[in-house]
Amino acid sequence: MTTPDLLRHRLHDAGLTDVTRVEELHGGVVHAAGLAHSTSAPPVFAKTAVQSRQDDMFAAEADGLQSLRELGGIRTPDVHLVTPDLLVLEAMAPRTDTPDFWERLAHDVAHLHTSTAGPGFGWHRTTWLGLEPQDNTWEDDGFEFFARRRLLRWLPEPRVRGAFDEADRDALEHLCARLPELLPDRPACLTHGDLWSSNVVATTDGDPVLVDPAVSRTWAEVDVAMLWCEPRPPESDRFFDVYAEVTGLDGGWRERMPLLYLRQNLAVVAQFEPDWGHAEMARAILAPFRRRSTAPGA
Repeated sequence: MTTPDLLRHRLHDAGLTDVTRVEELHGGVVHAAGLAHSTSAPPVFAKTAVQSRQDDMFAAEADGLQSLRELGGIRTPDVHLVTPDLLVLEAMAPRTDTPDFWERLAHDVAHLHTSTAGPGFGWHRTTWLGLEPQDNTWEDDGFEFFARRRLLRWLPEPRVRGAFDEADRDALEHLCARLPELLPDRPACLTHGDLWSSNVVATTDGDPVLVDPAVSRTWAEVDVAMLWCEPRPPESDRFFDVYAEVTGLDGGWRERMPLLYLRQNLAVVAQFEPDWGHAEMARAILAPFRRRSTAPGA
């Protein structure tokens, strides 16, 4: 069944029987998505799972969109319908990559992070990064949270076990033990959690909009690292200049980005084959943390 046929079928099953046509949209790697046209309303964005399905995945995403808007003032699409099979949202427009657009986004994300800062790392429910659950069990210690819930949690995954040898896994554990030396002790804040450029779209008026969140309360720089390390347009450089100025980000933030992005490296390896080079990137980050044994008599 084609993506338009699958979406139209599930929209009809959910009661949206006036949908007459679905225009397939590309760019995602997890769900089938399209623009649904009907006889009685403007087009809406719809997506559905085509691989494994988790009954609360779309409910968690809808909750994340609402939380970003209500708690952090971020513009997100209106949620029209949520079922275990389907998420229907207000239709957005492609963004226009200009320095001004990315400057406005920087102010929005800076407000999200600074206005929600406080104690407590985690979230009130499991969220989803791709098709894998994101463990948001509450922790008081950010280093413990990032180590246990964002890095070490990937070690048991079959693809991760196949991609990394014992020395790699030991290096990851060594890195986690040293996190308090490597990263600043910062409060938690509400984060988008999957903030790469493809999850930045726009209203019809050209204002920034965020989609596809994997929210939790954690370090703000986790969002910054995702945007910095993923492919992005050159105009986005303005985002980092403005964000650093508004939030008072110290001059060493660029050196921390690969370390914080390691979560995404591991998540991609765990879920996708091929992994688009993420295992190699992770090994490069882990290399300084390998324990070098000394042979007897050396």
